Amino acid sequence: MASDPLQQRWRLFLQWWAGVLRKHGWFPHVPLAVFLAAGALKLLHADVGQDWQRHLALLAEGQFDQHPALLPPLLIGLGQLTMSVGLLMRSRLAWTMALLLVIAALASLAFGMHRSVPMLVYFALLLLALLASWRSFDHSSLAASTLYAFTAIAMLVMYATLGSYYLGAQFSPPIKDLITALYYAMITMTTVGYGDIVPRTPESRLFAVSVVVLGVAVFATSLTAVVSPMIKRSLQRIVNQKGYTMKRKDHYVVIGNTSLAVNTWRELAKRGQAVTRLLRDAPEEGELADVDIVVGDSSNVDVLRQAGAHQAKAVLAMRDDDAENAFAVLAVKELGGTARTVAAVNDARHLSRIKLVQPDVIVAPQVLGGELTAMLLTGEKVTADFVLERVFQ
Repeated sequence: MASDPLQQRWRLFLQWWAGVLRKHGWFPHVPLAVFLAAGALKLLHADVGQDWQRHLALLAEGQFDQHPALLPPLLIGLGQLTMSVGLLMRSRLAWTMALLLVIAALASLAFGMHRSVPMLVYFALLLLALLASWRSFDHSSLAASTLYAFTAIAMLVMYATLGSYYLGAQFSPPIKDLITALYYAMITMTTVGYGDIVPRTPESRLFAVSVVVLGVAVFATSLTAVVSPMIKRSLQRIVNQKGYTMKRKDHYVVIGNTSLAVNTWRELAKRGQAVTRLLRDAPEEGELADVDIVVGDSSNVDVLRQAGAHQAKAVLAMRDDDAENAFAVLAVKELGGTARTVAAVNDARHLSRIKLVQPDVIVAPQVLGGELTAMLLTGEKVTADFVLERVFQ
């Protein structure tokens, strides 16, 4: 238990540095994309050879049956090259696929033809880097989802076609050319199954089963990946248009639904200031009808951009969780702009950690309560300067 505060402090320190680097809009997705692409090229060079492009050309010409063991590293390497483009878009889907492909690369290096300790270490470190940066890949764009769908379907078609061609003698009638192999692959993937080509051996039957299972899974996930961003955008638009909307510029963004957040919003509104409230959950129907509201995760840069945080006078993170307030401040700094950041602190033990993310103002009214009560009971003098110093750190 003693190490828990130290772990939290270290995590906030790392988050702060990540926020500083992300301000320039290139970290960590650009380095990870470069490292993934470099690892893919090295994997292709190690497992397939220096002339892996020639093997790819032979594959297209149907002359790949003498080297079936080269198929897995080719598919993994080409998939990683494609997903590196998705990482540049900060796509969560591309991050997931890259993670799976890095694990596949580790398995290929551990059990394949060419075992390389430096490459194993490289991909192991890359796996840890991807896991550590998962929060940075929060985009769900249609372009990245389409890229994933295209890559997954292309790799499945390659696997099914080349596998059918390599096991061609085990089918009845035998598959002797790539056109027939492609025909059988498409018929099997789509579960049509005309029955004109039938697997006759246990190996070919297991292969046919794998193509059917992968075909159903890939088509289902690809369709979901493409349709999900469109549905998500439509739902967010519907939710956010339930209430009043205003021009979000030179305004205040109040994050949270705590008593402090609600009172701050009301006092700013009384003074004629434009305020946007950022809530985790949508309010009940008819509630806050005349209030500009954005619903979403306050640590998500896209949600903050939708709330106009990059054009706001100030962003006030006032949730009841101090860690969420710290992450919100980091996200605002990543977004850029000139908005001042205000972070609320609910627990005195977290005060030093909140300072690590460097908000412009720290508001700690609840921290003051115990100290102020003790001073009043013991007869100590309470001055206005003392209260202001304790409340606004």
